[in-house]
Amino acid sequence: MDLKATIRNIPDFPKEGILFRDITTLLREKDAYRELINRLADSLKGKGVELVIGPEARGFVIGSALAYAIHAGFIVARKPGKLPAKTLRYSYGLEYGTDVLEIHEDAIKPGQKVAIVDDLLATGGTALATIRLVEQAGGIIVAARFAIELLDLGGRDMLKGYDVDAIMAF
Repeated sequence: MDLKATIRNIPDFPKEGILFRDITTLLREKDAYRELINRLADSLKGKGVELVIGPEARGFVIGSALAYAIHAGFIVARKPGKLPAKTLRYSYGLEYGTDVLEIHEDAIKPGQKVAIVDDLLATGGTALATIRLVEQAGGIIVAARFAIELLDLGGRDMLKGYDVDAIMAF
């Protein structure tokens, strides 16, 4: 199945000069969504993943389905002020600004094997922030997986030393 064909391109979003790769068009197609999750699950076989973490918001949609598929727990990485218990936080840069992510302080037990999953690897800022949160909590990053990688933005370079893969590349 050609998953790339299900991705909608939106020029000048969220600001002029950005070509936004919209994954919502893939998600609405049941066979494409299933194929994406299956490919991600296959890429994690043999890694002993105990937890999947997904950054807000599309990481929730992909990450929770992936966690279910591989029989792992799921952790949300949220914007500030959205989690009710004590949190760990990390500030990071995006290709078009800055942001902060938080996880519950007790979301990960030291030594647990964690896979990060998100819809997009662009500059690597969100992925690196998520990695830093997992490591602050004592988790072990076993993989970082993405539906899409934007090759010209060099995000993979920020994640050197980690097992990084994407299902589609643009």
